[in-house]
Amino acid sequence: MQRRHIERLSESDRKDILKEVSKRLDLSTRRLFLKGFASLGSLTLLTGCDVVDGLSTERMLGNVSDFNDRVQAWLFNPAAMAREYPESAITRPFPFNSFYTPNSPDKSPDVDGSTFKLEITGMAVDKTPWSLDRLQALPQFTQITRHICIEGWSAIGKWTGVRFRDFLTRIGADTSAKYVTFRCSDNYITSIDMPTALHAQTQLSFKFDDEILPRRYGYPMKLRVPTKLGFKNPKHIAGIEIGNEFTGGYWETYGYNWFSGS
Repeated sequence: MQRRHIERLSESDRKDILKEVSKRLDLSTRRLFLKGFASLGSLTLLTGCDVVDGLSTERMLGNVSDFNDRVQAWLFNPAAMAREYPESAITRPFPFNSFYTPNSPDKSPDVDGSTFKLEITGMAVDKTPWSLDRLQALPQFTQITRHICIEGWSAIGKWTGVRFRDFLTRIGADTSAKYVTFRCSDNYITSIDMPTALHAQTQLSFKFDDEILPRRYGYPMKLRVPTKLGFKNPKHIAGIEIGNEFTGGYWETYGYNWFSGS
């Protein structure tokens, strides 16, 4: 949706709309967002679309999702930290979840760490592939944070790995780029905004609960983003791309909200 649709509204109306939307930032699908919103009339006001048939409804829903992304990005504070927990709060066993069926860890890719190479593409100075040993030799930190799944459950886990913004610095990534895209060994794909990529808690994780990251949780590495919903935390990462072209992601093609802040 174009910003001019919002700017036509009075200051009071804009504040009321943003307040209402901010209460619903966890509603990740277009249709769920629509269901929770006040009325079709208010959506028409926001999007500048008349809802007369299925096609116009889809266009409107797309505009609302775009608006939701804009609002979440606007509200995101790169300096605000997600809550961290004591070890006594860790969820054991930590749940397994996947985008494929059957939902079984036996279906997880079996990656050979000895031959693994992380591919770098896009807007970076150094695109040399990284071996797992080289990645694991970088300075690491540990966080105990809550993973929030869009399916309605959450769990607290302990992850250890490299601060992602430090890795981006190592490869000379252009941090003025808009997006960072992750392509995974299980063919999963997702992307995040650059401010989230640079957040202090965004991590390339190599360990879970002080053990080498198990296959079920994303070996040889996953992205841990405690400021986003779980499906924005890709596992089995095989390639990273930095760029300005919007690449979306697997679940986003099914209507899940792209920004999906937790």
